[in-house]
Amino acid sequence: MRHNSGGLSLKPAFALSKPNRFSSTFRIALLSTLFLPLHSFSSSPVTQYDKVVGKKTLTVVGVEGSSTFFKEDQFLHGFGYDLARAYANDLNVNFKFKTASNSAAALDMVKKGQADFALTTAEPALIEKKSLIAMDISCGDQKTLSQYGLSTHLSWSFKDATDPIAATANGFICSNKQQGTLSKLAAFYDRNVMNKTAQQVFYRDISKRLPVYKASFQKTAKKHQLDWHLLAAIGYQESYLNPASVSPTGVTGLMMLTQGTAREMGVEDRRDPTQSIQGGAQYFRLMLTQYNHIAKPDQVWFALAAYNMGPGALNKVRNTVKRKGKNPDSWVDVYQYLSANSKANPRYKQCITYVTRIRAYLENIKQDQQLARL
Repeated sequence: MRHNSGGLSLKPAFALSKPNRFSSTFRIALLSTLFLPLHSFSSSPVTQYDKVVGKKTLTVVGVEGSSTFFKEDQFLHGFGYDLARAYANDLNVNFKFKTASNSAAALDMVKKGQADFALTTAEPALIEKKSLIAMDISCGDQKTLSQYGLSTHLSWSFKDATDPIAATANGFICSNKQQGTLSKLAAFYDRNVMNKTAQQVFYRDISKRLPVYKASFQKTAKKHQLDWHLLAAIGYQESYLNPASVSPTGVTGLMMLTQGTAREMGVEDRRDPTQSIQGGAQYFRLMLTQYNHIAKPDQVWFALAAYNMGPGALNKVRNTVKRKGKNPDSWVDVYQYLSANSKANPRYKQCITYVTRIRAYLENIKQDQQLARL
């Protein structure tokens, strides 16, 4: 490891998205909703918004995909998932996430009242066929989604455009867009982290080396209650799964442990793959424990950042973020600060590159293992 020593929280702004390919009926309905008197929201019948606030739970159904979410052994993550979770945090309610096998099934769950909205990349024609209304998840900024390789069909689908739940969701998205948070979250989930050449090298290495160490990753991950795909992704970032790797500073082994860390983790031979994986897993578990109060997946990203730059350095960054009025427990807020100051501090750039690449490797390893089972 080369080191040296939960969600967005924005107040809803009832701004409408720019004209786009989504239903004009939705935009008109939202506009009408915004000008309703406040007492209209509390009159009968009870709105979906009232139910969410009353039960203190926002229920979202999604279809797994590269722009929506990834379902790992230990946690869910993804651009669409993180955004939906952040909306629940903004409403100050619990977040309940359900999965569906396809877009039609997810939309049906919304229609039947089994979810408050659906997170999908469904075509507009299918959403209209289900008599639902789609909200552009980018607030008209589809260029940003496209820039980072995210689907421009990504949307939240609601049952009723006139319900305040849709209006507040639209305001939340547009507020995030205006403050630049939406683009930073998209940047973190950039689908273009690995170019074609890097992908070829990655799959070549994975096909040859991962089978050799897979059992060790799985056994060690189970012992420390970790996702073995994540542990393998860390190993690939550190050494390309090469136990003979040595850095210019003398860090060595499959998990690239320093002498001090190896000694603390009880590793006698850093070049021994099994010992190195054990030591790396134990140290990463310690990093995770420091951020137990933070919900996944943010907890994982913070632990990775600490694994790379050291917990002391990361906590200094988080304290600075807090002084600036942002949430130090929100990965996107911390990521935004690191990114904005990366030119002045190379360690910040190294950290966000480190975490982003591991996120990309994790998703590709997971997909590779899924394909292998087919």
